[in-house]
Formats: sequence, structure tokens, C-alpha cells
Amino acid sequence: MKQSKVEANSDILAELVVKGMKERKATDIVVLNLKSLKNAVSDYFVIASASSDTQLDAIATSIEEEVFKAIRQNPWQSEGRMNKEWVLLDYVDVVAHVFLKEKRSFYALEELWGDASIQHVDSETAR
Repeated sequence: MKQSKVEANSDILAELVVKGMKERKATDIVVLNLKSLKNAVSDYFVIASASSDTQLDAIATSIEEEVFKAIRQNPWQSEGRMNKEWVLLDYVDVVAHVFLKEKRSFYALEELWGDASIQHVDSETAR
């Protein structure tokens, strides 16, 4: 079956988000594939943890840089930079979530989208 251009683009975008997260040593990176879910808000949620507010900001910046460098796309919307607990970068088809560790367990996004296909990414893998 032939993949549509939109799906291929969201696949590439999710990979770029993961690469940006790895660049700044994000931990517990998880890719939720939402494509098969009815009423999903995007194709992918990519979720990662940061150990400090400084790292949280560095990870978010790295994601933006990797995506822009590769495909010249900026997030449609960005939230959370001021409170430095949870940064959301919305690329429409892919939404990146970077949490401080304690906030991630509180919001438990992986549990909210429990029907999604979940891929755990090894943070130590070379780029």
C-alpha cells in the first residue's frame, strides 16, 4: 500500500523531533503513533523528559533547530516556555511534549492515549 505524502511527512517530522530530543540528552523518549485512532488530534505525539528547566528549554530549542534545518518548518504553536514545566511544540501532524520528570508523571499522556501504538526510543542511541 502506498503511503500518502502527508503520512510520510509526519513520519519524517516525528524522526526529526526525536533527533532534536536526543541532541540535548532527553530521557524516556516515547513516540505515540495516533494515526489509526479515531478523532486523534495529530499523527504523532513525541514525549520526553528533562531533568531541569534549563535542559527543558535546551531540548525544545534543539527540536525547533533540527526541524527547521531539515525541512524549514517552524511550530504552528508553542506553549509553556514561560512556566518551564512542560513545553509543547505543535507542528500540527506531530506534537512534541517535553516535561520536567515530575510533571510528566502527573499528566500521564501515555495513559490518556493508551490505544496508540507506543515506541520507546533508546536515549543513548547514537545520532
